[in-house]
Amino acid sequence: MKHQFIVIFVLILVSMSSAFSQTKLNHIAYYVKDLEETRDFYTNILSLEETEEPFKDGLHLWYSLGEGVTLHLIEGLKEELVFKRSNHLCLSVADLDDFIERMKSNSIPFTNSKGVANAINVRPDGIRQVYIQDPTGYWIEINDEY
Repeated sequence: MKHQFIVIFVLILVSMSSAFSQTKLNHIAYYVKDLEETRDFYTNILSLEETEEPFKDGLHLWYSLGEGVTLHLIEGLKEELVFKRSNHLCLSVADLDDFIERMKSNSIPFTNSKGVANAINVRPDGIRQVYIQDPTGYWIEINDEY
């Protein structure tokens, strides 16, 4: 009886894990105010690679986030949104100090996790991070867990 319970339990775990393994992140979509200003930021400041834009209507941008995940930016945001640091996209860079210098040279403000200007946060696991906002106001965490 105990052996049957273990076999059933293992079968349940295997079936659950295979069901969850069929779900993966495909893309994240942000509604933005100005597509060209946003393009400049994500291309030249964040150095993301722009990918093919399937709609071809001039209102969308797509960027690779690696491993088949993309960032989909859609022009047309008119209303004012409230952006909080706790709701953010997180990107990792190989050299956080170099990234911070790029922010400074482009006059892009950054904060730590508490909102202190020009400060770096160090998580309990030793990962360093800063927060910036894109032209629309979305928060982005940049860390060195590369």
